[in-house]
Amino acid sequence: MSAETPRNAAEETENEPKKEPSPAAQRALAEAEARRKEADRLAAENPAPKEVDGRGGKDPARYGDWEVKGIISDF
Repeated sequence: MSAETPRNAAEETENEPKKEPSPAAQRALAEAEARRKEADRLAAENPAPKEVDGRGGKDPARYGDWEVKGIISDF
């Protein structure tokens, strides 16, 4: 009686062919790509103005910490 060695999940997914996305998923991916391209095009046409005499460092709206004269407040 010969027993097969068990395969792990990674081996199973490597050997199986990739599934084609459904038509709805393909349509959604195409729409998302079109939106990304449009956003990139608009950003290239209208760049954000440069900040003059700004606080420096990372953007507090993005990173959540506001620092003024060495004192940090987190909202």
